[in-house]
Amino acid sequence: MLINAVFEGGGVKGISLAGAVKSAEESGVVFNRVAGTSSGSIVAALLAAGFSADEMSEIVRTTPFTSFLHRAPIFNVKIIGPAVRLFIKKGLYSGEALELWIHNILRSKGIRTFSDITPGKLMIIASDITNGKILVLPDDLIKLGINPAAFAVSKAIRMSTSIPYFFDPVILRMCGAAARGKSFKDQFVYVVDGGLLSNFPLWLFDDTAAEAIPGHKAIQTIGFQMVGRSSGSPHVIRGHISMLQAMFETMLSAHDERYIEKVNLFRTIKIPTLGIGTTQFHITPEKSKELYESGVQAGRKFFARFKV
Repeated sequence: MLINAVFEGGGVKGISLAGAVKSAEESGVVFNRVAGTSSGSIVAALLAAGFSADEMSEIVRTTPFTSFLHRAPIFNVKIIGPAVRLFIKKGLYSGEALELWIHNILRSKGIRTFSDITPGKLMIIASDITNGKILVLPDDLIKLGINPAAFAVSKAIRMSTSIPYFFDPVILRMCGAAARGKSFKDQFVYVVDGGLLSNFPLWLFDDTAAEAIPGHKAIQTIGFQMVGRSSGSPHVIRGHISMLQAMFETMLSAHDERYIEKVNLFRTIKIPTLGIGTTQFHITPEKSKELYESGVQAGRKFFARFKV
């Protein structure tokens, strides 16, 4: 069964997406084109790079997610440190550790830039907050005067996973014609988490739905969505940081829902996320395993009844 796949963003909850990929492989699914936002972009990139579900499981099992929460020691001073960093850097953590992590993983398969992946195979969603636009990477980089083929996949993933105020925004400088006539300061573009504008871009391959590979039917797009984001529990607001996190979680839970529920339920795998929060990077190994298994079970249930 050949499909296109779109993976929703959800921070740490993205562990469950890897489990759903496992069930897809068990059902004989072959991934054609893949796309994702935030943590969904990580899963999509791993698939595009040729990782199997079992390899993803091993990555999840061995990754200390708290290692992504990196910042200089001076910014760890109680209370004032994080606040100062947020003011100066516009994020609590740099995001560089996450970028290096995925860079090394992709490099093990010989993937560094988008030129190392079949053109059109991988699409990653990010948010250009300077111009207020969705960026579909790598193609939209042309609008900024940047060569898409030479752009690092790990950098695109970092852009897509840069949760506002949690991780630093990624700053790109326009090049060539895109920068011509602009002042120096106006040549810079701030990019953050794709979930800000489209957390579940199930629409992405709709304009190519009629495409078919010789010997196959028209290729269907399947969405991998995480549900049960807060288990009905209210967010506890204790200060500016917790309020920003609550705002982002609320935004993610509302994005794209009308489009999905009214039109696309038949092609969406809904994966329970067991009340795990988007920024719960201190997740225990036991909870991580439960999330993965939740994805496996949701996928098995879906593919048992799905027909192309």
